[in-house]
Amino acid sequence: MTLPATETLLLREDGPFLHVTLNRPESRNAMSLTMVNELMAVFAFIAMDDNFRAVILRGSNGHFCAGGDIKDMAGARMKAASGDSDAYFQLNRRFGEMITQANQLPQVLVTVIEGAVLGGGFGLACISDVALAAEDAQFGLPETGLGVIPAQIAPFVVQRIGLTQARRLALTGARFNGAEAARLGIVHEALPSSELDARLSATLKQIRRCAPHANRITKQLVLSVGQQPLEELLDKAAKDFAAAVASAEGAEGTMAFVQKRLPSWAE
Repeated sequence: MTLPATETLLLREDGPFLHVTLNRPESRNAMSLTMVNELMAVFAFIAMDDNFRAVILRGSNGHFCAGGDIKDMAGARMKAASGDSDAYFQLNRRFGEMITQANQLPQVLVTVIEGAVLGGGFGLACISDVALAAEDAQFGLPETGLGVIPAQIAPFVVQRIGLTQARRLALTGARFNGAEAARLGIVHEALPSSELDARLSATLKQIRRCAPHANRITKQLVLSVGQQPLEELLDKAAKDFAAAVASAEGAEGTMAFVQKRLPSWAE
């Protein structure tokens, strides 16, 4: 099976890693409805494929993502004027469906962030498992300054950095750089742009050391915290642990440790 054909994304396979590049450089990779739908198709395609262990998401031409596409907003306005009362709802909610899907992706999601990180781009940074940013990247939630709201993004921002900081950023539209984003916990590291690729390579090497199925189950566990009663969650975690110990991965990991070698999945 081959990856879906895309117009707004560049896709590159590198062994167990899939590199996805947002590719609308003329608009600083603003998130069009076509891009949203293409991302959803790619995420759905790889979700059940154990051969992919991580997805690396970045933007072309020095920018990550400058938010939503103004042309799509204009199109929704025309539909609304023609009597389609759900046009704005459908456009906005589709992005929410995509970011929820990205958040729940079983693979490790790594974002490499440069330039503009606004609106929807900000939201994508907030749902990544590993976020690496250029020190001079520019973050912000500009929606209220445009007379709209960060409707699908705000819940993920709150989950990422907490209510206090999310309120400040959303209600002031403050702009800040990658170093401040790291201090706030939006990204994990802020580096000079020239060092991003090397840090990405080191991160992917770390991911290779982790057993693929164990990583998937661990991500499910982490995302389940606060979503179900604690005792119920711990019961399920214990069952998953027992299954992992008895699995081929568990046996290989233990044997590799005893024999002081890399496990097969890390070679």
